[in-house]
Amino acid sequence: MNSIVSSAIISTHSNPKLVFFSKPKIKTKSYSLNYSYHLPKLRVSAIKDQNPESKIPNVADEVTEHPLDENGGGGFDLGWLPAFPHVLVASMSNFTFGYHIGVMNGPIISIARELGFEGNSFIEGLVVSIFIAGAFIGSLSTGSLVDKLGCRLTFQIDTIPLILGAIISANAHSLDEILWGRFLVGLGIGVNVVLVPIYISEVAPTKYRGALGSLCQIGTCLGIIASLSLGIPSETDPHWWRTMLYIASVPSFIVGLGMQFAVDSPRWLCKSGRINDAKKVVRELWGASEVEGAIEEFQSVSKNDGSDLDSRWSEILEQPHSRVAFIGGALFVFQQFAGINGVLYFSSLTFQNVGVQSSALASLFVGLTNFAGALCALHLIDREGRQKLIIGSYLGMAISMFLVVYAVTFPLDEQLSNNLSILGTIMYIFSFAIGAGPVTGIIVPELSSTRTRGKIMGFSFSTHWVCNFVVGLFFLELVEKFGVAPVYASFGSVSLLAAAFARYFLVETKGRSLEEVERSLNPKA
Repeated sequence: MNSIVSSAIISTHSNPKLVFFSKPKIKTKSYSLNYSYHLPKLRVSAIKDQNPESKIPNVADEVTEHPLDENGGGGFDLGWLPAFPHVLVASMSNFTFGYHIGVMNGPIISIARELGFEGNSFIEGLVVSIFIAGAFIGSLSTGSLVDKLGCRLTFQIDTIPLILGAIISANAHSLDEILWGRFLVGLGIGVNVVLVPIYISEVAPTKYRGALGSLCQIGTCLGIIASLSLGIPSETDPHWWRTMLYIASVPSFIVGLGMQFAVDSPRWLCKSGRINDAKKVVRELWGASEVEGAIEEFQSVSKNDGSDLDSRWSEILEQPHSRVAFIGGALFVFQQFAGINGVLYFSSLTFQNVGVQSSALASLFVGLTNFAGALCALHLIDREGRQKLIIGSYLGMAISMFLVVYAVTFPLDEQLSNNLSILGTIMYIFSFAIGAGPVTGIIVPELSSTRTRGKIMGFSFSTHWVCNFVVGLFFLELVEKFGVAPVYASFGSVSLLAAAFARYFLVETKGRSLEEVERSLNPKA
């Protein structure tokens, strides 16, 4: 999951007097499915069967008749297409997340001036960071909501605080109003970031689960790019921030309406006793040939897990759930302390040092790099696997950080030093977007059991928000005290530790059903 909220938070505490780099002195702030097309063999049967489950023609059956082989050859593989509209609607929630990450970056100065707290860095930071407090609570509450209500209804309920929060913020005429609005938005976002990966992992066909899961990251990137682009007029129009916050409510309206036509998780439907509804969803998204086997797997796992819908928080302390909770929490700790927020904060200032004076343009370039990495992740994740991708990602991040440290520390030509800093920054952001960002949010629900998936995801993302807040709180202070080079070196070291952790603790989930993964982690299942 892309996590760059605190880059917005720490930007409100920038100190123009700080000198971070020793030289030069820098002040700080696929769809590539290898289509080789040939027509699938369409067969028409004259036999009429009264059993609708066995003979109903289905798009998912026909389009996967010529799957891609390991080398990328084969037919016109569209097996992902039936699930795509449902996943796309869910990913709009991540667009909302990305939009809210960037929406306060530029306009916070205009907001502070109009609402009367200009120059008060603590209040400015509070307006941005109260978002994290709401997100923490939202993430913790998601597990119980999903267990009891299912993903579809939870999505629709979650649009209420998102829409209200955006409208209250846009209409704010006092500090209290903007704080309440941002808190409500954070509450809704906290639910979303947990809910979307769970939903996609449970409705996507096994073969395409990673690629479809990567849409979370892509949605977040597009939301950030949209908010940065729309924020450009705020530099000249002091009231433009209200328009931007009104616009923030639009994606939530789309999600609420779209979920009216989306399916619910077949696993949750089966656990709820709605077997016929679960069969209908599996037939529609995965194909009629998958129905009996999938339902049998769902029921087998549910029988071992227990029949009640809602799990207890204490269950994540028991094996094998505690192992997955540990992995999920650790992955998000590594993700945050590897320094993504700090690097993003400094990126615009690094660009300024080489002549890119527009901070909006620099941020947009960073956003496009992030987006390019997410597209590569979509292409690679179901080919190379989750473990290989996340290890490579953290190794790339470590190399990038050490490159910047070298450029800053050693006596080099000024232009060469600046260019190496830019190269290291771009490499780092791209490396993050290709693995550490998307894979972390994808693999945790894949490793979790059906019964505790909501609770483990809630715990993992709550860890994410706490670490996000801590990094945002202390980052500038550490840079001021020790300088950029030691801090960036620590980011590189954490990235190396994260790669080692992924090598020894992660279980590969590529090409395996969620039930198969669950049984491999729990021999008693």
